[in-house]
Amino acid sequence: RETLLILALFYLVRWSAGACLDEHVAIAKMSKVSRDTLYDCVQGVLTYSLEKPRKFTETVELQIALKNYDPQKDKRFSGTVKLKHVPRPGMRICVFGDQQHCDEAKAAGLAFMDVEALKKLNKNKKLVKKLGKKYDAFLASDTLIKQIPRLLGPGLNKMGKFPTQITHTENIKIKADELKMTIKFQMKKVLCLAVAVGHVKMGEDDLVSNIFMSVNFLVSLLKKNWQNVRSLHIKSTMGKPQRLY
Repeated sequence: RETLLILALFYLVRWSAGACLDEHVAIAKMSKVSRDTLYDCVQGVLTYSLEKPRKFTETVELQIALKNYDPQKDKRFSGTVKLKHVPRPGMRICVFGDQQHCDEAKAAGLAFMDVEALKKLNKNKKLVKKLGKKYDAFLASDTLIKQIPRLLGPGLNKMGKFPTQITHTENIKIKADELKMTIKFQMKKVLCLAVAVGHVKMGEDDLVSNIFMSVNFLVSLLKKNWQNVRSLHIKSTMGKPQRLY
């Protein structure tokens, strides 16, 4: 039994070391952005935030400028990717739920609205827009999600905040945490995008990992991959931009 335990621990340590090595190798191979540049930029962002501390936790954004794209003619891309580490722990989530999901949301400390509360908005564009600005993301019961356009109109969808579906077999707290780990790239009418990839209280390696995943996913969405990227910067809320590419 002791021999089996030792073997299990040996393979666990070996697997963990291998996983970490694989990630570092992948970062080192990230096309167009070197590992050293990535770490230098992250260190620059974190160092500046320590030199000039704020009374709130600064978000770290990945800022992208595109080229060789015509927003009027070319197909506008959209995609979501789940990062390894939560970029915005203070993300505000609201649940549009049936009775069971409303009870679960209350127990989990999440904001929630039932069908009657949604009906009271009466498809009022100003009220729906206000709701969309109040929260960063939404969850909706699978039994309710098809009714959202009828109850609220197209407002949330236009804001890029249409609810994510949740079923009764899923844990609402875990689902909310997954939502906090997910970022969305969506091209609109301009050639500039910005997404939150972390915050200044994250560890250096965690922030690098999130940026690495974000950049690679973004490039995979582009028609000509790196040929469509004009520049990449990372920047904390109050900090100076650091040029990645």
